[in-house]
Amino acid sequence: MPSTRNSPSRYLPLSAFLLLLCMLGMNVDAYASTTRTKAQATQKATSSAKKAAVKKNTVKKTSIKKTAAVKPKSIKARAHTTHIATRRNLRPVSYAQGASVAAVQVGLRSGDQDDSVVKRTAPHIEPLTSQAMLRSEIAFVQDLESTDVLYDKNSDEVRPIASISKLMTALVVAEAGLPMQQTIQISDADVDRVRYSRSRLPVGTQLSRADMLHLALMSSENRAAHALGRYYPGGMPAFVRAMNDKARALGMRKTRFVEPTGLSSDNVSTPRDLVKLLLAVNKQPLIRRYTTDDKYEIEVGRGRQLVYNNTNRLVSNSNWDIKISKTGFINEAGECLVMLTRIDNRDVAIVLLNSSGRYSRIGDAVRIRTLVENASNVAML
Repeated sequence: MPSTRNSPSRYLPLSAFLLLLCMLGMNVDAYASTTRTKAQATQKATSSAKKAAVKKNTVKKTSIKKTAAVKPKSIKARAHTTHIATRRNLRPVSYAQGASVAAVQVGLRSGDQDDSVVKRTAPHIEPLTSQAMLRSEIAFVQDLESTDVLYDKNSDEVRPIASISKLMTALVVAEAGLPMQQTIQISDADVDRVRYSRSRLPVGTQLSRADMLHLALMSSENRAAHALGRYYPGGMPAFVRAMNDKARALGMRKTRFVEPTGLSSDNVSTPRDLVKLLLAVNKQPLIRRYTTDDKYEIEVGRGRQLVYNNTNRLVSNSNWDIKISKTGFINEAGECLVMLTRIDNRDVAIVLLNSSGRYSRIGDAVRIRTLVENASNVAML
């Protein structure tokens, strides 16, 4: 049998076998290294994907927050597109002192039309408070068209208003729609037993409601004013209640009435409130005529004639254009005067309370007119 020990076909040389083992080991190491590299790459890719996803979610949430924050602003911005339009009760708006533009009246939309109301007025006049010393403790002057305050001295103080109260008495009577030709009789209840003020109407005098109103406004006849309240439906309590209700309706928040004559010092108001009252009574033609009549003659008992004069002597002065006038006096209120007059083509409200001296309120009114006219002339230059 032939020997196979030296046969090259069946057995590899030892050196070749060792070389094969080395090569096999190297392949295993390379494979392991490749596997590790692929795993690290996969892990790195996964980590990057997670970070990208987190970043995306964060950006998305931030975007949502920003969108939520911007949305109300967008709504608010759209709200500013509301149109300025007319409404029935326009409220005058005046600019701050020293503004060079005219006053504007605005209102909320009323109806389908888009209308704007711009009201141009006379040149702005700076307040004249420092340019004259008035004898009235309370003084307030306002341009009714532009709402410019031309003179202001203690205008927010609440004070007794004496017979200025009769303007509210007249307004309640006029708006009640009561028959003006109805006969009213002066009774003992109309006699002033608090201040014992003088009256030319004796108890038992019978006059029409129109005549009573005329005397109460023009000559400040207390018994006539009190009788008007007594003959109101519901009597005096209902009348006083109607006076205060009307004051609230006009926005006279610091005004109170306890009776219709003004003899009580508990009838109180402020100059700014009284301007609102002047504007209201100016809408009543009967009140305008009665407050500005110079004289009025009535017949009382057995053909006896009485002539009454206006307590404001300025109404008979042709240099004045007075639309509403009322005077008043009690010790607590001092000499009082309110007027709605036209000065230099401007409707002006004048309120003077607690003036010292019988003619001081008239003198103050004259001084105010001179100031307004002079200021207007300077403003037009």
